[in-house]
Order: sequence, then C-alpha cells, then structure tokens
Amino acid sequence: MSVVNVHQAKTHLSRLLAQVEAGEEIVIARRGEPVARLVGCKPRGKRQPDVLKGKIVLPEDFFEPLSEDDLGAWEGK
Repeated sequence: MSVVNVHQAKTHLSRLLAQVEAGEEIVIARRGEPVARLVGCKPRGKRQPDVLKGKIVLPEDFFEPLSEDDLGAWEGK
C-alpha cells in the first residue's frame, strides 16, 4: 500500500491508476492524515441480451389503465 499526498495524487493520477489496475492500493493523505483510498473495481460482466427472456411473465391486464383507487394510491392520495 502506497501513501501519497493530495498534490502528488493530482499530479500523477494516471500513474496511480495504473498501479491500482495492477492490484495495488493507494492511500491519499492530506497533511499526513489519510482521507481516501484508491482501490480497483471488479470488472463488469459482459451484458447478455435476453438473459431473462421467458422468466418474467406479465399479466394480460398489465398495460390497462389503473383503477381510480390504484391511481390514487400511486399518487399518494
């Protein structure tokens, strides 16, 4: 784990991000006091179209207008 001050972090952000991508954790300090950590993010999985196709079924009346009572409930009345 590396510790850098705010000025160094602003000046060398690209280099610090490369270190984080390589698995290192960076602590950013202000006047010697740690205030933030730069850590890597988990990579997002690849999107898969239609992954839920056939698993979700909408009732036949799903697109019908709401009753006055239901509409009032949604509107907080």
